[in-house]
Amino acid sequence: MVVVRRGESDADFESSRRVRQAVVPHERALTVAEMRAASGPDTVHLLAERDGAVLGSGLADRSDLAGAAVVIARVLPEFRRQGVGTELFGALLGYAAALGVEHVVSHANDEGSRAFTERFGFVEVDRQVEQVRSIGAEPPAAPPDGVDFVTVAQRPELWDIAYERVGRQAFVDMALTAPLQVSLEQWRSEWIGAPEAMILALSGGEIIGLAGLMADADHPERAENALTAVRREWRGKGVASALKRSTLAWAAAHGIREVYTWTQKGNADMRRLNEHLGYQTRLQSFTMQAPLKS
Repeated sequence: MVVVRRGESDADFESSRRVRQAVVPHERALTVAEMRAASGPDTVHLLAERDGAVLGSGLADRSDLAGAAVVIARVLPEFRRQGVGTELFGALLGYAAALGVEHVVSHANDEGSRAFTERFGFVEVDRQVEQVRSIGAEPPAAPPDGVDFVTVAQRPELWDIAYERVGRQAFVDMALTAPLQVSLEQWRSEWIGAPEAMILALSGGEIIGLAGLMADADHPERAENALTAVRREWRGKGVASALKRSTLAWAAAHGIREVYTWTQKGNADMRRLNEHLGYQTRLQSFTMQAPLKS
């Protein structure tokens, strides 16, 4: 018999982490501390178990997309097609329905997962594209004329300003199905990597762009690109390219051998920049959506 229960202890969070690592081994998994920091009052972590053994895990929460909840269910490969995912996903949808939002989104990393969500009335509304870059000898990148680069480690007081100057504009411009709503508190805890690996572009003392890397605690030889964004009036002037090259040089200098990033289907400009810098497409993820039944 499958038992679905809430995960609350550090041991429960670690079990959830291990399921994620098994199901999506190519991505970094949040540490227990990061999971707790990212959990809000509406966050629900679930574990699916049989005879005390963990079979899968799940998450339900308010989405950063306006008017939506998000549910994510993962089942260990050896326990699929045994009803575990159905029990887990159904429980997550029940929690999401109590949040009073219009619809629920989920993410499917393969055709099988996509077909599974379709059984619950989900349809594809977007795709995310993963691009990966092997790190070799990466020369330092000089910023464009009139632009200076500093790290958040050098100027920590600038991170909150970067939210107002660059982050909020970037969220509005993202090619998503609904506006992205990110609070300053989330910006401080979820959108920053190691301060020494977060690079800010300044012109005349004003922040005009940013880029960085998110470390992988389990696999220090790889990292994920953090948000790369440039203010509208500075786009097309080489700032984003120089910022991203600087993150690659930082990665090479600190023993990182692979960097990967996700972009929205509609963000062709960033994908072209990544391809120009040597990134190659590896995976696609389907964004699935369904109306919530009250």
